[in-house]
Amino acid sequence: MPDRLLARLSLGAFLGAIALLPAAAGAEQLTIQGSSTFSANILTPNQAIIEAISGQSLKIVGIRSDIGLLRLLAGQAEFAVISTPLQQAIDSLRTNSPDLPYERLQAFPVSQVRVAFAVHPSNPVRKADMTVIRRVLSGEAVSWKELGGPDLPIRVAYVQSGGGVTLCVAGQLFGGRAFTPANPIRVAFGSQVVKVVEQEPRALGIAQLGLVKEHQLPELATDHPIEQELSLVTLGEPTAGQQAVISAVRKVAADLGMPVVK
Repeated sequence: MPDRLLARLSLGAFLGAIALLPAAAGAEQLTIQGSSTFSANILTPNQAIIEAISGQSLKIVGIRSDIGLLRLLAGQAEFAVISTPLQQAIDSLRTNSPDLPYERLQAFPVSQVRVAFAVHPSNPVRKADMTVIRRVLSGEAVSWKELGGPDLPIRVAYVQSGGGVTLCVAGQLFGGRAFTPANPIRVAFGSQVVKVVEQEPRALGIAQLGLVKEHQLPELATDHPIEQELSLVTLGEPTAGQQAVISAVRKVAADLGMPVVK
């Protein structure tokens, strides 16, 4: 059995034993709220490891990047997690909430994950370059026939403004401007995007890669990827407990083989 596998099995047994013990004396309970992409890819499946390394107890709520920042600013969490650059997330909030202390926010980048463009299994289209995708998202291309598929309208399913995937795509393809597909299906959370694609043969879903793989949906191969930047965010300088969590999360991401962002 390979040494790395043995090490993982030993670590799993060690963490299983830790889970049966009371929390370490003096450990803080820290609430982390925000990006479901970040939560699903790193935080939730590795919570026990992060807690063991950092010595902190965590409460993790996967919602959306913008909601996480608002709750951090309101004192309802010790961390926000976002899956888009901090400035893009701030810009999306300023329209409705211009007077919040955004200047106090500090981002601690962790890693990156790829955005996926998912399609229904019955859809024969399997590739599109970003020029075509940009035309679809701007409302210029409206039929799957223009992508080599059936003569059916393209229904673009995506999280409404404020979600990390949406902000990331808007930032990289439209300079931060909102995209305006001809036949949109707007939803509140990323998990709803993949459900729409499962049920709607005309759908093009913009979602985190992990969700698309989990639901075994086909995706369009593109000529270059769109990457989401995953960051922890604090309000002001992190406490010792928060810094321990930041270090632990970065270590876990590196151990998972995810790209490191500095």
